Amino acid sequence: MNIVGGLVLCAGIIGALPVLGGLLERVGKFLGGFQVIIGVIMIVLGVLSIFSLQGIVAFLVGIILLTGLFHVIPVLGKYLDRFGTWLGGFQTIIGVVAIIIGILGLL
Repeated sequence: MNIVGGLVLCAGIIGALPVLGGLLERVGKFLGGFQVIIGVIMIVLGVLSIFSLQGIVAFLVGIILLTGLFHVIPVLGKYLDRFGTWLGGFQTIIGVVAIIIGILGLL
């Protein structure tokens, strides 16, 4: 899941890769249509394995993907929205890290 979340976050810059860049960019933009579903899954998986590096990265990716929806949560919504907006500044870096961690997890 970290690979999928990372592709969604890096859809804008991944096209610069020489061979597979165009294909990966189209896949990332297609998956961007499922951003909310992927974000919820990433947060759930991140919370379930929060004590591993993959869990922490998955949680951060989920927070970034769901930033626009946190305002509906009554008490914590504004704080999560603010944290997600701040993390959004590091969206590309976290996306690249998520892809790398996801690939390492496969190995």
